[in-house]
Amino acid sequence: MKKKILVTGGTGYIGSHTAVELIKEGFEVIIIDDLSNSQEDVLNGIEKISGVRPVFFKFNLTEEDKLTAFFEKNRDIAAVIHFAASKAVGESVEKPLLYYKNNVLSLVLLLEAMKKYSIPNIVFSSSCTVYGQPDKLPVTEATPFKPAESPYGNTKQIGEEILRDTCRVNKDIQAISLRYFNPVGAHDSALIGELPNGVPANLVPFITQTAAGIRPQLMVFGNDYDTPDGSAMRDYIHVVDLAEAHVIALKRLLDKKQKDNYEFFNLGTGKGLTVLQLIQVFEQVNNLKLNYKVVDRRAGDVEKIYADTTLANQELGWKTKLGVEEMMRSAWKWQQQLAKKV
Repeated sequence: MKKKILVTGGTGYIGSHTAVELIKEGFEVIIIDDLSNSQEDVLNGIEKISGVRPVFFKFNLTEEDKLTAFFEKNRDIAAVIHFAASKAVGESVEKPLLYYKNNVLSLVLLLEAMKKYSIPNIVFSSSCTVYGQPDKLPVTEATPFKPAESPYGNTKQIGEEILRDTCRVNKDIQAISLRYFNPVGAHDSALIGELPNGVPANLVPFITQTAAGIRPQLMVFGNDYDTPDGSAMRDYIHVVDLAEAHVIALKRLLDKKQKDNYEFFNLGTGKGLTVLQLIQVFEQVNNLKLNYKVVDRRAGDVEKIYADTTLANQELGWKTKLGVEEMMRSAWKWQQQLAKKV
């Protein structure tokens, strides 16, 4: 029997790539998503790549009656990978209550249901935003949390605290939080990729949409940061590398290889790249010129952050394989594929 894995937010960017990797590894994938920042036809892309169409349920995890009804009918789920959350830093500054409801309440209700229906394993989609603006770089798992720079970042800090406290008193629940740095790129088939509804909040879709003429101009927020060229610095990771890390973390839970019933790992490349450097790579690998201008800093943005990935490399046996050129090439290939659909 194939093990059933529930992927919340599974039609989203990272969720869809993880669904593909799970199917490839022989798991049965069930997706719950409210489609607030994704589209149902993502399931077509997953099916074309993997040969399998995941079972799909459309609702928001804060709808407790629907969540209960789901688990009543699906009591044999082996583990949950929990992506479902609102994730735009800027929007979270403007709509904090939406973020606390969607990101915190959904996790509480999900954990209550897991406890009630004896589902023992959860991989949690966390973020490097939990570190705020760190004093020292690179960031290790021992780096203390600083006050979050945005309500979004705060929801990830709270989410991890909820998991830690839950695991402390419920030894039958095993959890791993994966603190990602900045996922970019797309599946090399160009059948799935990052497709935000409306104006993108993340850098790379904004780059590709500007290159495609959908957006008139890309805005670079700030050029007076303490970085080589003044633009903000991030650790960019290919989404397929990130998806593979989720499968490895899941197997660690299922195989009971954890050293503690709550663990957490940084997922990145370990290298920092500025916004302007990323733009330059995009232009070079795709032989394009981007129309961009530098504007004021954006509320909630961290100046610079990149990971120390030693723990994930050693404990999970996971390493990134795909470089920044592949990230930028696949992102543009995906954008061109989208243009053909229109």
